Amino acid sequence: MDDESTEPRTEPQGHWPDGHTDRIQAIRTAGIVGLGGAAFPTAEKLATNGSCSTLILNGAECEPYISCDDMLMRESAAEILTGAQTMMSLVGADICLLAIERDKSLALESMAAAIAELGDERIRIATVPSVYPAGGERQLIELLMGEEVPSGHYPIATGCVCQNVATAYALDRLVRAGEPLMTRIVTVTGKGVREPQNVEVPIGTPIRELIQHCGGYVGNVERLILGGSMMGYSVSSDELPVTKATNCVIAAHRDEVRDSYQEWPCIRCGNCAEVCPARLLPQDLLRRSRSYDYQQLDVLGLSDCIECGCCDVVCPSQIPLTDYFRDAKQARRTHERHRRLADTAQSRYLSKQERLRLQQEQTERLQTDLKAQVAADSKLRQETVQAAIDRVRRRRDADDAR
Repeated sequence: MDDESTEPRTEPQGHWPDGHTDRIQAIRTAGIVGLGGAAFPTAEKLATNGSCSTLILNGAECEPYISCDDMLMRESAAEILTGAQTMMSLVGADICLLAIERDKSLALESMAAAIAELGDERIRIATVPSVYPAGGERQLIELLMGEEVPSGHYPIATGCVCQNVATAYALDRLVRAGEPLMTRIVTVTGKGVREPQNVEVPIGTPIRELIQHCGGYVGNVERLILGGSMMGYSVSSDELPVTKATNCVIAAHRDEVRDSYQEWPCIRCGNCAEVCPARLLPQDLLRRSRSYDYQQLDVLGLSDCIECGCCDVVCPSQIPLTDYFRDAKQARRTHERHRRLADTAQSRYLSKQERLRLQQEQTERLQTDLKAQVAADSKLRQETVQAAIDRVRRRRDADDAR
């Protein structure tokens, strides 16, 4: 295939710069982030300095309820692909794997037709099982590439960059029309919504207005959840705004949420470890989280926990493990921030003490030099006076001798 056929089909206007550095800066200025939920800055991911061989375009929505990416792939397949081509040119990737769940038949058909029309053989569809949480970044990379992302490293360590399909769509809009990230598609669903649907909504829109656009509330809403049913979190007010990370809003009735049960002591059955997609030991993490043993939490890999909630579901003691881990992460960040502040304060204090010591030494040297100078001047004056006295005496003695 010739080079012309693999160039992005987008027709960039004058606002899209030519140089790689300028393009990365344009993406940063436009505020484009990962729209799969994490909202990691896209510019940072794409600034890989040529170390990327594979671009993974994540269209896998393994959580129940969420369907915004599915609808986007059905309706805007061409724009997603041109955005993917732009990403490939920025990171220097040789191939692009478009991950779509096997049960998303309409999205698969739409994307396959768009790829055939585009004629870019570098872009391939990779079907993945509809098993939670296969759509997670690290899990998807391991599934497609057969290589696990090392703990404490970013996916680029495996030669991959993973981006959401909605992020590719947003990048295409930036290149094509100079649009910054001002809107996003949100799934509004749950039994508590009269007309569940996917809505392209301006970022900053109150959730209340979003619900009203979908027909308003129905029945007694037990819980308002931002995100999916597994990894989402409850909010107490619908006055909160839609953010770049808001991919789903669930107005749930009582039968759609897990009831709050009595928490019992851990029986160390090991069920949580069996289902953990990150291969962690949640029972040990729980014990260290309760004692805030940050050193051991780092050793056990707390930072690798993706907060998928699988351990919560299988725990026979009904322990909210994910909540403990989420709180421990926040406490760990707070502890680390306080430690850095303390280290900075100590460094400033020691620098001040060293500065005062040097100033004191300089003052003492000046005082010593001044005393020596005064003593030398005094001695010189005494010698001068004595010399004058001696001259007078010699004249007098000479006069007496005559």
